[in-house]
Amino acid sequence: MKKTITLIFLICLQTLFAQQPYYNNVDLTLTGQELYMALQQKINNASTSFTYGDTKESMKVTDQDPNNSNNVLLIYGYNDTDGNCTTDRTRNKNKFGGGNCEYNREHTFARSNANPSMGDASNGRTGIVADPHNLRPADQQMNNNRGNRKMAAGSGNAGNIDNSTFYPGDEWKGDVARMMMYMYTRYGNQCLPSLNGTGSLQGGTQMLQIYLQWNVEDPVSDFEDQRNPYLETIYGNRNPFIDNPYLATIIWGGPMAEDRWDMMGAQDFIVDNISVYPNPTSEMIWVSDNTSFPIDNYSVYDVSGRMVLHNTFNTSEKKIDVSNLDTGIYLLELISAEKRVVKKIMVQ
Repeated sequence: MKKTITLIFLICLQTLFAQQPYYNNVDLTLTGQELYMALQQKINNASTSFTYGDTKESMKVTDQDPNNSNNVLLIYGYNDTDGNCTTDRTRNKNKFGGGNCEYNREHTFARSNANPSMGDASNGRTGIVADPHNLRPADQQMNNNRGNRKMAAGSGNAGNIDNSTFYPGDEWKGDVARMMMYMYTRYGNQCLPSLNGTGSLQGGTQMLQIYLQWNVEDPVSDFEDQRNPYLETIYGNRNPFIDNPYLATIIWGGPMAEDRWDMMGAQDFIVDNISVYPNPTSEMIWVSDNTSFPIDNYSVYDVSGRMVLHNTFNTSEKKIDVSNLDTGIYLLELISAEKRVVKKIMVQ
């Protein structure tokens, strides 16, 4: 138990200053369900008076076109020059409404797909139906075309795959994935990913594998980044998976997403003249110890503190085979006669 506490403390030292100030009271050394619950507690602290009507104005800021401040970007849109306003990617901010070539508010996690349903979307409504992290401007016809179809794998531009599924488009799939992760983290089983998407689940979790893939394949853009600072001010919380997509990897596994906070310290590093590389890796880790206290042996621990590897270095070529370990975060303890050094490693 003492060793486990020591290892966790060492992780904490390495990640203490990595996150943005909003997350200073969240223990980012947690993993899996524990991190999910910690983030849920954090983002639940949001406005209870923010209304669905307020989103009409807030999206003019959160979804402003970076290239034209008079416009908003329309989710699922992809072409402004084909003569078909349904496929427009941008639209003048003032063209809000339900008519032809106007835009309205798309619940990316469809209201009726939640269980129980989010209910009526009227301007005075508060709560889940008014959560601005789930709402994006969309061409009103594109919005109608999507309806409550579930998100599904595809490629190219957005559109209906069949009567029950919809592909959000190559440009928007990462945005959608990170919104679905937010909705599931904040609202739990009411917004299970499988209620609003199709495909296989990742491992024993409730996260859809396709969302984890989209989170990697379509990284956060500058446009998506502009949402959180404004919503933190007017609504009181942020979408953690925009701030750092890698949080999804820590919670649900799957392919390794962008680590915007360098939580893993994935670059090669040298401390006390001890170098460990490459990191991340899927096969072999090499250790270089140009020090007066040569490393004699090593131990590898999973995030719960359970030792999964231990051996002695018998030659000057010091390497550790991690190819049989599951994908995830581990702690590598390097031991000499005089000292111990602990490093975080990622197995891909």
